[in-house]
Amino acid sequence: MKTIFGIICIALLSSSAIAQNIVGTWRYIDDKTGEAKGLVKIEQQADGTYAGTALKSTPRVGYTPKEFCTNCPAPYTNKPIIGMQVISGLKTEDQINYTNGKIIDPVSGKFYRLKGKISTNGKKLFLRGYMGVSAVGRSQTWLRVE
Repeated sequence: MKTIFGIICIALLSSSAIAQNIVGTWRYIDDKTGEAKGLVKIEQQADGTYAGTALKSTPRVGYTPKEFCTNCPAPYTNKPIIGMQVISGLKTEDQINYTNGKIIDPVSGKFYRLKGKISTNGKKLFLRGYMGVSAVGRSQTWLRVE
């Protein structure tokens, strides 16, 4: 009986200590207005890194989403934003932290370095895009779409 109880305790502890991974569909939120901007699907690549593809852009009052990445460098120039890989190279550092990624802002056409952290319940993804040092950048909280 003690053995069975011990196995159950170990299973419960190990499953709660392991956070969810970032694979899935996420609703990204404007860090300035707090409104939903669209959906990104994050998938694990064959090399173990994570990439995100823009699935949908959400129209908002006073804003019409851009359809094409007009300010983006090649090979993104004038490509449709929906279907574009906007996150690349994101690597897992441990069970909740992700680093060394890149993200493109399709509106400005700029690339930023990217790091992130997933909540222990797997429902929030905290991302930080920056140039140079992390202290100079922008943070967003994305919500998992279930």
